[in-house]
Amino acid sequence: MIHKYLLFLSLFILSSCTAGNSNHELIDSLSNDPNIPVVKEKAIEIVSTGFNAGDSYSEVWIRDYNTFIELALELHDQEVVKENLLIFFRFQSDEGGIVDGFIPRAEDEEGGYDYIYSDLEPDRMAHKNTVETDHESSLIQAVYKYVNRSGDYTILDETVGEMTVAERMLFAVDFLMNERFSEEYDLIWGATTADWGDVQPEHEWGVFLTEDTHYAVDVYDNAMFLIALQNLAEMLPGEADALMEIHESISVNVMNHLWEEENQQFVPHRYLDDSPFPDDFNEDEIYQHGGTAVAIEAGLLTEDQVYDALQRMRENVEAANAATIGLTLYPPYPEGFFMNEGMYPYGYQNGGDWTWFGGRMIQQLIRYGFVQEAYEEAVPMFERVVENDGFYEWYTPSNEPMGSGTFRGSAGVLYTSIEMFEEWAANQ
Repeated sequence: MIHKYLLFLSLFILSSCTAGNSNHELIDSLSNDPNIPVVKEKAIEIVSTGFNAGDSYSEVWIRDYNTFIELALELHDQEVVKENLLIFFRFQSDEGGIVDGFIPRAEDEEGGYDYIYSDLEPDRMAHKNTVETDHESSLIQAVYKYVNRSGDYTILDETVGEMTVAERMLFAVDFLMNERFSEEYDLIWGATTADWGDVQPEHEWGVFLTEDTHYAVDVYDNAMFLIALQNLAEMLPGEADALMEIHESISVNVMNHLWEEENQQFVPHRYLDDSPFPDDFNEDEIYQHGGTAVAIEAGLLTEDQVYDALQRMRENVEAANAATIGLTLYPPYPEGFFMNEGMYPYGYQNGGDWTWFGGRMIQQLIRYGFVQEAYEEAVPMFERVVENDGFYEWYTPSNEPMGSGTFRGSAGVLYTSIEMFEEWAANQ
């Protein structure tokens, strides 16, 4: 019995030493990686110059702002960062919906949007990309990050019109539950899009709901909602019971309706009516990298499932000859499935490689303890920032940079990833 105990103790010590050595090696790699300080410096440079999505866009978009607001707080006056959040609330609809983005008001309404105006914000105009259902969740998450990073809880009591910010966030939840809720699935719905994307297949541009829209529930929208509900429950403890009751229902129904146990993946869509794609197309074969990363952030998968998801992403990257796990989805939708010409296979959101979401997977790998794996997957993302001297919107499978070269969302998620690596190393 004593011998067995000594053997167990020896194995435990050996295992601990091996893990310790491995950690030290990883800390050395992180400390000596020449690209990390360059990436941090470049992120600071880009986010310090403004709040719009990047040099190709004039709008401040909430789904982007949500992913770089923490870095913005380090670089800009806190009141300016706060003001941007309040602007979104000033454009909130009578039903509680949140706009997608805003720009300075102009007489010439370029861009093709059906602009929204508010007496509460006379110097700006806004628009809402109605095919996507992440604006309300993104704003709640952004307020949560603002409060956590700044410690300024007074924003919750700030009055916008006749309601406080706290009341308006609850109103945004009401919008999703009243205006975007499927009774069939007990989940929130949106238009058919490619994973987390905001382009539907039935229109040349694809950013508005139309009479041809095919409505569906998906994991990305609902995972974003779950994170927002958790955030809101923490900020408003008096409302926590009601919010977490919704959270529990959404969590259960995501796994019941969207998780395919046999293949260990989330299906792209469950349709409220029918699919926009041909009957002989098996959409369920598509693996969504972005939606899966956000589902992990929402706590929907176990540690073992997170590791399995990483292996699946790695296999997809190899099969697509892509550069990083930022690969939106695999396989992509075939040519011609989207009327928007930019949505060709491996183009834009249809299989383009986006650090904006790949970086979120890096964060979750660190969070779940897969730090070595996270670093291995982050290295090519760091390298292309340095090589291309910027944070590009997306990349082709051959790693060619595309879109805006100052995409602040990508800068934000990589900067936060580096912060998480540094915090992990400091605690070893």
